[in-house]
Amino acid sequence: MKDPIHLLFSYGTLQLEKVQLENYGRILVGQKDVLKGYEIEKLLITDPKVLAKSEQEYHPIAVKTGNKSDCIKGIIFEITSAELEETDRYEVDQYHRILETFESGKKAWIYVASPSK
Repeated sequence: MKDPIHLLFSYGTLQLEKVQLENYGRILVGQKDVLKGYEIEKLLITDPKVLAKSEQEYHPIAVKTGNKSDCIKGIIFEITSAELEETDRYEVDQYHRILETFESGKKAWIYVASPSK
């Protein structure tokens, strides 16, 4: 049975080739897309493993506003189930993964601010 392909929207460090190589062992290919009703805030990262991969102290984090004039630009990548699980391990506790519909009409996973943030 073939491993299903998952769509994953990235608006931050998962677009960095270094992070992709560290997490997946390959460079991802994707298409630009837009998510409406969200804005970007900055999150201080303290996890040493994540800091080592991204080399960035602050990561962007998507926060739902519900305002359709707010939008986040990013890239939708195709990844495997194993890569999606690896992404879950990479993202710190302040993020959680949800399925959203994008401007293109595609449904993709996105990591957004956890309700407890």
